[in-house]
Amino acid sequence: MKKEYGIIGNPLGQSASPAFFNKKFADENINAEYIPFELKSIEELPQVLKEHPSLCGFNVTIPYKLQVMEYLESMSDEAAGINAVNVVKVKHDSDGTPRLHGYNSDVIGFSRSIAPLLGSDDKKAMVLGTGGASKAIIYALKKLDLEVLSVSRKASAEAISYAEITPEIMASHTVIVNCTPLGMVGHGVELCPEIPYEQLTDKHILYDIVYNPENTLFLQKGRAAGARTKSGYEMWYLQALASWEIWNNE
Repeated sequence: MKKEYGIIGNPLGQSASPAFFNKKFADENINAEYIPFELKSIEELPQVLKEHPSLCGFNVTIPYKLQVMEYLESMSDEAAGINAVNVVKVKHDSDGTPRLHGYNSDVIGFSRSIAPLLGSDDKKAMVLGTGGASKAIIYALKKLDLEVLSVSRKASAEAISYAEITPEIMASHTVIVNCTPLGMVGHGVELCPEIPYEQLTDKHILYDIVYNPENTLFLQKGRAAGARTKSGYEMWYLQALASWEIWNNE
């Protein structure tokens, strides 16, 4: 019987996951299909599970990384610590009842991707944006023993504003990660976070979790200032592989 995997979210037009997994299945002669489920609301999930009894797992993207939690039997420690789920493994009881278990592969993908760039002098990181995507990044950076400062459009108890970034902060925070959608296809490829790029040096690392396009304006400005840069494509690729590991490990 053909196994099914998929992704839930809205919109899904920009997702590279269906093409990636269906190519993987074809190349490796795996009897499976990866299906995009563009849900109008999370309440449609039970119907998807009912209509697809062969569904073995699915990815979760915006805006359901939090909302999917109410349907889960359990969560991994990382998913619980981050309070966001992007991978769900589906197990079925003998009567066919689906049981959902949540994980977060973004931590795995980001950690494996940024670790080779980090040196002994990289002790502090700035994370741009405080949305759902930032949670896994902050969790991963702290696990890598970096001190994290969050930056948002408006200052809060959890973050400073872009206007509050001082030369001292720029100099000491050598790792800067863009967790906003600015620069992404569909969100303004001509846009980038408003940090003082002129204060960047060759000691800085700029990492953009956006992977479409790979060469965002954020990264272009970083390279122009001599900083080391990396797009989110490798993170996406590694978290996709981690999803497959999760779905197929007992």
